[in-house]
Amino acid sequence: MRKLLSTIRSDHHVDSDPSDDKLKSDGVAAKRVALIYFDAGGGHRAAATALQTVLSAQCPDWTVSLVDLFQVLDPQRRFKRVTGFAPEAYYNKRLSSGFTLGLAQELKLLQAVIRLSHPKLVARLKAYWSMTEPSMVVSLVPNFNRAIGHSIQQASPATPFVTVMTDMADHPPHFWVEPGFTQHLICGSDHAVAQAIGQGVSEAQIHRVSGMLLSPHFYAESRLDRSAVRRELGFKHDDLVGLVMFGGHGSAAMKRISTQLAHWPLILLCGRNQSLIEALNKQPSNAAHHVVGFTQDVANHMRLADYFIGKPGPGSISEALHCGLPVIVARNAWTMPQERWNTEWIKSQHLGFVVPSFAKIGQAVDEVVANLKQLQQNVAKLDNQAIYEAVHVLRQIMAKSKRSVWGQSGF
Repeated sequence: MRKLLSTIRSDHHVDSDPSDDKLKSDGVAAKRVALIYFDAGGGHRAAATALQTVLSAQCPDWTVSLVDLFQVLDPQRRFKRVTGFAPEAYYNKRLSSGFTLGLAQELKLLQAVIRLSHPKLVARLKAYWSMTEPSMVVSLVPNFNRAIGHSIQQASPATPFVTVMTDMADHPPHFWVEPGFTQHLICGSDHAVAQAIGQGVSEAQIHRVSGMLLSPHFYAESRLDRSAVRRELGFKHDDLVGLVMFGGHGSAAMKRISTQLAHWPLILLCGRNQSLIEALNKQPSNAAHHVVGFTQDVANHMRLADYFIGKPGPGSISEALHCGLPVIVARNAWTMPQERWNTEWIKSQHLGFVVPSFAKIGQAVDEVVANLKQLQQNVAKLDNQAIYEAVHVLRQIMAKSKRSVWGQSGF
């Protein structure tokens, strides 16, 4: 344990220092919250960052830190040195290429490796908690919650452990919910609640919020002059503009969509995929196609559009719907297993169209345009306030926590 502590103290990483403001002047331990994320996909960091922003604003006496799980478990990046790439980079490359077939089977292999590595993962996490002494640990990642929960049980049983699902549905077993280690679960759909109960989680431990956690930018009052900006981008006043987005790393599918919709005005958000940006800028089109790289201003780009095209990721479709956009998504063998239920929800709520592929995307756009008014009315019925509801839940959990000094837990 001493060796682990020494290693972690020298090379651990968090986005803000959890030891800052460790003790208040009156000697009472400060409230320190660790938000665990990783960069596989991007939605986990986005949700953690949103939660950190709102928690810090509403709870100024809390020190809220983002903790990169892979930095804690592999701080010297041995995996990258051996394989030539970080584990999250491999996953993100698969997403940007669109080659996601077989990920369901690979997930089972990953989970088996995590199970075999469980004692080592617990030891490293336990040492990390002994150094940072959190008042609450909040996980926004799947697959590792047994190890996280076990390490907290060993290090400081009185420390609350909360799992915030960044998916609309679980993919059991051992994905989001870990019976016996799930102290509190925050989830954004009735389906996720039913899944958790079916896995043995007490209803008292489940906290239902009204959707996925979105950045506060999506709730800020917009001063956007929509008509003026659309004109500047080359759109006509009566254009129906589609927004195409496939997460923070884009997707090769966007090139095919752009080609098929050459006559339709589009905003194409490519994220950090520079080769995709260059390819789309070279493609000819008969209508305005505005290509955007990585941006923090997704909300205003969505406000410029009239409908959304992309994969059924929980974050992107939730952002689009919050901005009033009906959605067009695909479901097929390439769809991520944890995202397949999202398509059923879209259909059942009449929030857009689910297609087997984007091969005939023009027909789907015609359907959206023909039914746009009704779809917009259906979308307007949603009221996602999950980020603020989640903060309320965390404040309640913290208030009920009886531990005031970390060392009293018996570690």
